[in-house]
Amino acid sequence: MSAPETAAVGAAPKRNVATDIALIATFAALIAVCALLPAISVGGAVPITLQTFAVILAGAVLGARRGFLAVLLYLAVGAAGLPVFSGGSAGLAPFAGPSVGYLVAFPLAALLAGFIVERLPRRKIATSIPLIFVAGIVSSFVFVHPLGILGMAWRADLTLGQAFVADLAFWPGDVVKNILMALVATAVHRAFPSLLPARRRA
Repeated sequence: MSAPETAAVGAAPKRNVATDIALIATFAALIAVCALLPAISVGGAVPITLQTFAVILAGAVLGARRGFLAVLLYLAVGAAGLPVFSGGSAGLAPFAGPSVGYLVAFPLAALLAGFIVERLPRRKIATSIPLIFVAGIVSSFVFVHPLGILGMAWRADLTLGQAFVADLAFWPGDVVKNILMALVATAVHRAFPSLLPARRRA
């Protein structure tokens, strides 16, 4: 193998890593933008935002690992002091408030959504709006809502029953956000069919 060929072979992993970093940073920024859009107050301790849409979208588009890392980056940047949380808040205070359960659930929800989408038939991903929607809904109801309820019960001085009732206000919006997420994810996969990581062969 000649020297140029050797250099080209060695450069490929660097390009892949750079692409992964760029995608992770882009989706972390998208989550921040969605968090900073005006929230809808439902009279409870936690308002409705578009964060969940962006979090699940990160997993559905990037896959489990990169989606998880994108959400972790977003949380790390906010914890470090940049005002990227809902309402422009920053630092560790949001992790001590009623929304702590939702924040903790976000990377796990992205991880699960990506895990499910990665295992869908590749030929159908670009046309599988219902399947991607199901991946998002499952991720929300496995992680986001249960941990959100626990967080409100812990930090908002509510019983679990009261926190569950408060969380019910998020369910209709969650369905709408996951429909939108599935539409956007499907469009992205149609335009960039190789965006998801390749499956490992046994």
